[in-house]
Amino acid sequence: MDGYEVPLHRSLTEPILMAGAPRAAAIAIGTLAAALALGLRLWIPGLLLWVLGHSAAVFVARADPDFMAVAARSIRHKEHLSC
Repeated sequence: MDGYEVPLHRSLTEPILMAGAPRAAAIAIGTLAAALALGLRLWIPGLLLWVLGHSAAVFVARADPDFMAVAARSIRHKEHLSC
């Protein structure tokens, strides 16, 4: 209808990111890295996993911030065009 406006904040339309990576990916990568570093006392591999994993998630999120949802959806559905 004409004459009605609703202010929409930008934060309602943008994906939730933690340091540039999707929140779910950042939490999963951080948890795995902490399990390696603290639980198994593998400090260097845990740190490398966190740095490489988070960097990869940030790189992919720059192209598509919703890549986690797309990846989950693509895993759930079977391929229709496979030979």
